[in-house]
Amino acid sequence: MELFFELEIVYIIIGIFILAVTAVVTTREFMPKVAFMRGMISVVMLLATMISVHYFMTTSRMAGVKEIFNNGETIICENKMRRTISRSVLLSKELGWRLDGDKFKNDDYERDFHSSRCIEFDGIVPK
Repeated sequence: MELFFELEIVYIIIGIFILAVTAVVTTREFMPKVAFMRGMISVVMLLATMISVHYFMTTSRMAGVKEIFNNGETIICENKMRRTISRSVLLSKELGWRLDGDKFKNDDYERDFHSSRCIEFDGIVPK
């Protein structure tokens, strides 16, 4: 459950904002009396579905990245710290990286990378 909140808290907060907007709009006097109930149920179901699908897609990609890394292959991770110099970083065991839970760590590098921000490196560097 901790991983779920770690990955999805931003989307949950956005969803709460969307629910608040839905509540305000559906309680206006020009809206039918059933609009609030129908609107809230519809929006909750839509948001729950979207957040669940995103979570399962992200965790399955994370498992794939971990497996690829443990097999000795190279992965590529998003570098949010230095966007002007390098937008991504290549990670592999050969370069001194290790997997600690869901994070990739290297003693020579100043920050860790979460496995949710990584993909398999196929040799083609994105522009």
